[in-house]
Amino acid sequence: MRQPLPCLLVLCLMAAGTQDVSASHVRAGEITAKRISNTSLTYEITFTAYYDVENGKGAADGQNNVSFYIGDVGPIQVNRKVPYPNIGNGTTRNEYTFTYTFPAPGRFTISTSIINRNANICNLGGGDSGQIDFFVRTTLIINSSLGLNRTPVLLNPPIDLAAVGQRYIHNPGAYDADGDSLAYRLVVPQRSLSAGKGTDLGVYVPPNRQTSFGPPIGATEDGATPSTFTLDSLTGDLVWDAPTKPCFYNVAFVVEEWRNGVLIGEIVRDMQIIVIESPNDRPRLDPLPDLCVEAGTLIQQTITANDKNGDRLTLTSNSGVYLSDLVPAQNAQFSVVMQNDLGQIKGTFRWQTGCDHIRLEPYDVLVKVEDAAGPNFPNPSLFRKLVDIKTFKIRVYGPKPQNLRAEPVADATARAFRLTWSAYQCQIPGAQIAIYRKVGCSDFQAGVCQPGLSPALGYEEVARVGVGETFFVDDNGGQGLQRGISYSYRLVALFPRQGTLADDPGRLNGGGSSLPSAEFCSDLPQLAPLITHVTVDSTSQTRGVITVRWTRPAVAVPGADAGPSQYRLFRATGLDGTDFTQIATLDTRLQAGVPDTLFVDKNLNTTQNAYRYRVDYYYPNQGTLTKLEETEPASSVRLEQVQGTSAQVRLAWMANVPWDNTNRLHRIYREDRSQPGTFNRIAEVQVQGFETFEYTDDGTDRFVADGTHTITLSPDSTYCYRVETVGSYNNTRVRPALLYNFSQTLCVSPTDTTRPCPPVLALDIPDCATLSPDAFCGQSDYTNTLSWKSSESSATGAACGRGVVAYKIYFARYRDEEPTYLASVLPPPIPLATDYTHTGLSSFAGCYYVTAVNRFGQESTPSNLACRDNCPQFALPNVFTPNLDGKNDEFAPLNCPTFVEEVQFVAFNRWGTKVFETTDATLKWNGKNSAGQDLPSGQYFYQASVQFQSVERDRVPLQYKGWVQLVR
Repeated sequence: MRQPLPCLLVLCLMAAGTQDVSASHVRAGEITAKRISNTSLTYEITFTAYYDVENGKGAADGQNNVSFYIGDVGPIQVNRKVPYPNIGNGTTRNEYTFTYTFPAPGRFTISTSIINRNANICNLGGGDSGQIDFFVRTTLIINSSLGLNRTPVLLNPPIDLAAVGQRYIHNPGAYDADGDSLAYRLVVPQRSLSAGKGTDLGVYVPPNRQTSFGPPIGATEDGATPSTFTLDSLTGDLVWDAPTKPCFYNVAFVVEEWRNGVLIGEIVRDMQIIVIESPNDRPRLDPLPDLCVEAGTLIQQTITANDKNGDRLTLTSNSGVYLSDLVPAQNAQFSVVMQNDLGQIKGTFRWQTGCDHIRLEPYDVLVKVEDAAGPNFPNPSLFRKLVDIKTFKIRVYGPKPQNLRAEPVADATARAFRLTWSAYQCQIPGAQIAIYRKVGCSDFQAGVCQPGLSPALGYEEVARVGVGETFFVDDNGGQGLQRGISYSYRLVALFPRQGTLADDPGRLNGGGSSLPSAEFCSDLPQLAPLITHVTVDSTSQTRGVITVRWTRPAVAVPGADAGPSQYRLFRATGLDGTDFTQIATLDTRLQAGVPDTLFVDKNLNTTQNAYRYRVDYYYPNQGTLTKLEETEPASSVRLEQVQGTSAQVRLAWMANVPWDNTNRLHRIYREDRSQPGTFNRIAEVQVQGFETFEYTDDGTDRFVADGTHTITLSPDSTYCYRVETVGSYNNTRVRPALLYNFSQTLCVSPTDTTRPCPPVLALDIPDCATLSPDAFCGQSDYTNTLSWKSSESSATGAACGRGVVAYKIYFARYRDEEPTYLASVLPPPIPLATDYTHTGLSSFAGCYYVTAVNRFGQESTPSNLACRDNCPQFALPNVFTPNLDGKNDEFAPLNCPTFVEEVQFVAFNRWGTKVFETTDATLKWNGKNSAGQDLPSGQYFYQASVQFQSVERDRVPLQYKGWVQLVR
């Protein structure tokens, strides 16, 4: 039996340390806003505050008004509404409401602060919270493009008791009457910084965090460590599992409001958790499932809870579905249907949904169970209530459109359906009926939580009409639909998000879509033929053969004469060819047994080409053959080889045809090399794509019904293949039901797509410092010698292919250029050479890389980049004698300067006066000044800036400074 404590409330523990509480009383609060005018930006703004009347009654009773700020506007003093009821746990709920007209759309922060919080909050300043003021804010974004708006309201008060060692849960019960999306995140509680401004509390510590003044880190209710404190961003469930110390704790979180992907507001709730030491166990609610219903469904959800101690229970529920924001006659109701003294209670949630409840976002319904002292509790006066909370979501979708039908239009020659359906149940202004179509019938049955139509189902939207319409003619945008094809139709109602209701200017339409209608599947009368076969009988460059087959018209053309009809067969080259040329004319009286729906097309290049065919149907009309319509073109099957490996052949095939080749087993054939011309089926492939189908042959025969013909594939051999596609018009009136067509024969060898390993390149580069000054005198062209080695792996360490048969050399004049192809090293010789001499260069400067090429033409990644630069050669003498004796008459570079692109040379006398300058690389200074006058003997100083040919595009010129003695 439970033993009561001498004092259960944490307040008892705090009483001895309580100071002057006349100014400390605020437990929790938040600000909400509601637009109340359809013609002006006038809002009703409410601050809901929760005051501690056990430890701060005087201050709580005296808080008759508070001051608001809207941005920098304020203070706006607002009086308290009366009465202000006591909601239990020593707390009163206080409301301060005023109206305010905003000057223009924009982003506004509404805030208020009160001095002070109630005392002894453990996770705020070590318990000295009575000296910390309370500050909350709400951000409201007014945007005319988003429609009218009001903030969510928080229906569940933020004051509940939590017990040490037991899981605590709080949910704000946020309800947004506009149907906006809500999200939640934890923030740090704030205090006032200045007028209308707040700042985070630096003394705040999360409730489950160990501090010098806070509780020890404990375990969860189930014994796991450490205890946790979380906020679910989607549901708003705030869970502390589990407290370890009796005390007051404050936390804060933001409720974000989103519309059409735009954040349009947020509310901060600063709330208090009162943790007590209690022998009482919290009650438990049974799990509650989320619900999805069509508008018009009556929801009756049973809710049960129990208490293992046998305490008497109270069951309540909060939700926007109980509020008058909804059509009053359709408000939800909650009632308790069973309650006993055995710790059991049962309630019923009942809601008759209707069209006005349709919306994109779900409705949240919060259920709360609270216990009271039962007959087994020794001292009921010491009992303190504990709670459990659960929320469940209700999604209300538009009902399915009903009684959809699709009938061919009355004009038998037209290719269109007339769709009809019953008047839609929910005539919401601005709603539309979306019409979807797909080829083929399906057995898809939408679940109650599957509104709209997923693109994966293959439907495409073809039109939208107003919600009041009940028919639509689908002629494929004027192009006409295809005969012989079954079409599936479905309807979905789409509801607008924007717009207001006249009786409530703050409420938006709900948005979203309905559940899809039942499918209606039909096809058009087949007045014209359908091509059923384009199969390759023989593969040749000049004598290829293709057989084309088509159906007879299923019904006679209305008004046709009794004369012969005519088929005209056209052919184009290529899978998508449009250059149709008539190749045959077949007259017919549509007589049974007459072979008039087959043509063998000969002397084609089926090796290189696919071919596309079309049949035009002419009927007798008043003695004249008149074209009724033409068939959808159909191509032959084209088989190709795609990249594979040296031990595999990878095949791909496609056909451009009006029937459906997907979801069928296509057949793969390989020629028996021991019996040329004999093809064995080696596999059947289930194909699902709509364009290209693939199969990789590794030599294994996976179809054993005609014998096993497994072989080892070699890149040195050639193998021949054919593919047989299997398709259907998916129409029971088209015969044959399955359509078989062969591709051309393709003969190929396995190809290795694995790149060879990149070589490792070296470039013969001499040491410039060891070269003599005249190393390159008299030389006009230069040579670079490259050599490389093969490697066993790529730069990433991955294995790479071998079998190199060639190397490619790439060259760039400058280091910052992308090298371009220079030359190839090809066999012979055998073995393959691994060096290359690049001759005929104007200098050594340049960069190289090398790639390896295997027998399948696969080229490796580049080798390392190897660059060579020139060795600068430029030296000047220190004396010259311009006396015209033919010896040393000019000041010029010693030996032969090489690789010089540009020189800027300046000479000065001993007083620093410039006497000579030139840009001639040979200088050829003859002892005269720039005016052609002889300079006197003496010492002259020079400065030369020399730009050399280099592998670096913008290499800095080398600077030479010195002196020279001029002697006459």
